Amino acid sequence: MPQSVSSVEASKSFGRISRQALATPITITHHGHDSLVLMSAVEYQRLKSRDREILALHDFTEDDRTAIAASRAPAEAAKFDDELRYS
Repeated sequence: MPQSVSSVEASKSFGRISRQALATPITITHHGHDSLVLMSAVEYQRLKSRDREILALHDFTEDDRTAIAASRAPAEAAKFDDELRYS
């Protein structure tokens, strides 16, 4: 289970918290809401190496574009519709 600490606790115990974050990412909360994640540089680089490559329309063949246009997301994907909305 991901560990979580308040921003006050993170500030007061940064040394201990940062050592723990070397083993597993720690979520830092502010006023009860997730605010930051503290993780090792190795874990950060691992995640960054998995960034998606951005492709332009000209990178796809006509067959690719036709297949994409005909595709439909499964009904289960609707649960992600609000994922990119910021509050």
